[in-house]
Amino acid sequence: MNILIAGAFGKLGTQLTKAAVAAGHRVTAADKVVKGIDGLDGARYAAREIDLTRPDTLEGLCDGMDVVITTVGLTVSSTVVTHYDIDLLGNLNLLNEAKRAGVAKFVFTSVIKADTDASVPMLDAKRRFEVALESSGLDYLIIRPSGYFYDIAKVFMPMIDSGAVRLLKGRTSRANVIDTADVADYILANLERSRETVELGGVETYSYEEIAGLFFSAAGKPAAVRYVPAFLFDLLALIARISGNGKYANILFGKWTLSHDMVAGLAYGQRSFKAYVQSLYPRKA
Repeated sequence: MNILIAGAFGKLGTQLTKAAVAAGHRVTAADKVVKGIDGLDGARYAAREIDLTRPDTLEGLCDGMDVVITTVGLTVSSTVVTHYDIDLLGNLNLLNEAKRAGVAKFVFTSVIKADTDASVPMLDAKRRFEVALESSGLDYLIIRPSGYFYDIAKVFMPMIDSGAVRLLKGRTSRANVIDTADVADYILANLERSRETVELGGVETYSYEEIAGLFFSAAGKPAAVRYVPAFLFDLLALIARISGNGKYANILFGKWTLSHDMVAGLAYGQRSFKAYVQSLYPRKA
């Protein structure tokens, strides 16, 4: 099968590329920055540099493809582009190229509960693209992960280093985050699923307090959790919006994740979040 992976050199895209090549598919790995993948011979896949905000860089990209998989989304704070530029308009450019090329299947990695809060830019941009894909006429599969192991680590580890984890006051939420390798395995094993949206999580569910405990234990530090009132997030978001520092959307998403259970209905995979956290703090002999 000929598979195009957009965002192929990001965290999830890397796992998809490795898994697709291992499964014997003919893979084109496309991203804004092309780089090597550890453990994978670059001769086993084709690589192409693209910019989804520039349709001219996508010309011919989808020709001959059976499946297009996009993992593209804005993952960092930016003063240059927004979630609407990348998650929505960028992926729309790719969808239009896929339609022009007659691609049979389009797979989009979204986010859990993308249709629940249009005031959060990340959710709104992804949901708007979902709607466009659903009405495109192409067969599709939408995957809504509950969150990724590495994303939780990226948030919690600096707080562990500082000595205290800050959570939202008055709210105890839970999540069953999933490893990107398990998401990749699921997508490639379920390409035959037609016109479906799947909320996908890992096999372990923890409250955020329990997640904090896992990190403190792995780091060998006493647990310390401090609770922050919701209005502080709103204040920080307002300051970010006025200053234009690019953090506004991420602050809103952070507040949203702490305010809602992020437990996907389908628990999938073999990889343990607890074991992952412990691997981040190797014990000295």
